[in-house]
Amino acid sequence: MSKDKFRYSYAAPTQEERREIESIRARYRTDAHAEDLARLRLLDGRVRRIPMLWALLLGIVGVLLFGLGMAMVLEWEQLAGGIAVSAAGILPMAFAAPVHALAAARAKKKYGAEILRLSDALLDEADRQDADETSKETPSAR
Repeated sequence: MSKDKFRYSYAAPTQEERREIESIRARYRTDAHAEDLARLRLLDGRVRRIPMLWALLLGIVGVLLFGLGMAMVLEWEQLAGGIAVSAAGILPMAFAAPVHALAAARAKKKYGAEILRLSDALLDEADRQDADETSKETPSAR
C-alpha cells in the first residue's frame, strides 16, 4: 500500500531567482502604459513644437530681410531699395506671434481630445495602482 501513496514536493524560487525571472519577464511584456505615455509625449511635442517652428521661421526670415535692407542703406547706399527690403522684413517678424498663436490653437484643436483621453487613462491607471498599493499596505479589519 505504501507504493500507492502520492508524493508531492514543492520548491519555491529564491529571492534572487525570483528577481531574475521578473527581469526576464519584464523584457517580453508589452506595456500599454508605456505606449500610451510615449504617444502622449509625442502629441504634446507636436502641439508645442510645430507652432514654435513656424514662428521661428518667420522671425528668422524677417530679421534676415531687415538686415539685408539695412545693409543696402548703410553700405551700398541704396536708400529706396533698402527701405523697401527692410519694410518687407518687418512684416514676417510682425506676423510671427499671431502665426504662433493660430498654429497652437489649430494643433490643440486637432490633438487636444486625444491628449485629454490619454492623460485621463494614464491618471486613472495611476490612481488605481495607488489604491491597490494602499489596500495592500493596510490590513483589512475583520
